Amino acid sequence: MRKLANLWRRLNGDLAYQSYLAHWHDHHAASGQAPLTRKAFFAEETRRKWNGIKRCC
Repeated sequence: MRKLANLWRRLNGDLAYQSYLAHWHDHHAASGQAPLTRKAFFAEETRRKWNGIKRCC
């Protein structure tokens, strides 16, 4: 059951957001700024993934 739960978290992006929060707390918490919200995180990831030149050659 645990493997199924982990697979679900990986597929729906929860694992990526949790990894982002862990990284943020380890490296950026002292900056005084708040981490991205879940909605802002996924918007930024979508923008990062799909913006720019996409071609095979």
